[in-house]
Amino acid sequence: MQFNLIRHDLEKFFFNIPMDCPYRLPHRAIYRQALMSRIPDQVMEGFMAAGYRRSGNCLYTMVCRTCQSCVPIRLDPCRIRLNRNQKRTHRSNRDITWEIAPLEASPESLALCHDFLQERFPGRGNSAEEYYFGFFLNGVTTTYEIRYRLADRLVGVAIVDSGRHWLNAVYFFFDPQLARRSLGTFNILTLIEHCRQQEIPHLYLGYRINEIASMNYKSNFRPHQPPLAGPWHPVGER
Repeated sequence: MQFNLIRHDLEKFFFNIPMDCPYRLPHRAIYRQALMSRIPDQVMEGFMAAGYRRSGNCLYTMVCRTCQSCVPIRLDPCRIRLNRNQKRTHRSNRDITWEIAPLEASPESLALCHDFLQERFPGRGNSAEEYYFGFFLNGVTTTYEIRYRLADRLVGVAIVDSGRHWLNAVYFFFDPQLARRSLGTFNILTLIEHCRQQEIPHLYLGYRINEIASMNYKSNFRPHQPPLAGPWHPVGER
């Protein structure tokens, strides 16, 4: 109830911004967004629970009139039960180590992000610098990196926002030459482990989009919780 009152007071700062769908679906996208300064942890937690995402200092949610494809996904790390493929992915990547580090646009991170963007989104003019300084870095909440290494080589970076009771998976990029390792799945497995270690009860994975394979795999983690007309509800409980 307290967050609902705060959210109501903040509504005047939000505006609807129409644009082409960033996922190239045949619909007009509408971002409901606002630029924010530093947000207290409990308020940020409330926005995450309400299905909002973060890009730089901007909080947004999708309010597209003709499309409902973007479905926020939340996990309870202590209740996840891995399927056979997820267990196989975990075993096949045991030679990869991970560490928590400050968010930093280092030369090796920028080079890896550049290679990832060129492979995944060719011809779109995306740059690693724009992603770091316009998307990842922010003054809104606490953000850090989880870096993955194969021997001494950086092969993946997860950008995460963190609060006392929640973790928000902002973005993950990896070495495109290692696509067969299913590093996107391995990253989520690592975030689940990290949340368990830190006793964090809510892991937000961002949007699941059934029409896009690179966004749909998140639903393979079960049970997961998409919102249904307000409250989050479990899917795939056994």
